[in-house]
Amino acid sequence: MTAPYEITAVEHLGGYRLRLSFADGVVAEVDLADRVGSAVGPMLAPLSDVSYFARVAVDVDLGTVVWPNGADLAPDVLHDLALRCA
Repeated sequence: MTAPYEITAVEHLGGYRLRLSFADGVVAEVDLADRVGSAVGPMLAPLSDVSYFARVAVDVDLGTVVWPNGADLAPDVLHDLALRCA
């Protein structure tokens, strides 16, 4: 069963902005600059490079966005952020 906050599609919009589509039909643009633009820690540090951030993809098994180094963000947190931005 799919949780309503699972991410089904992602599009990089430039900078740290993403258009996220969720299983419950919510589609919203979110700006993650404050979360990853000055990221601290080995997993999120590469995301501070916009060209690396742009390599975002959806992991259908996790139901969230991921990057090539294995970094991911909690889909429920992104859903809450999307609802505030929509």
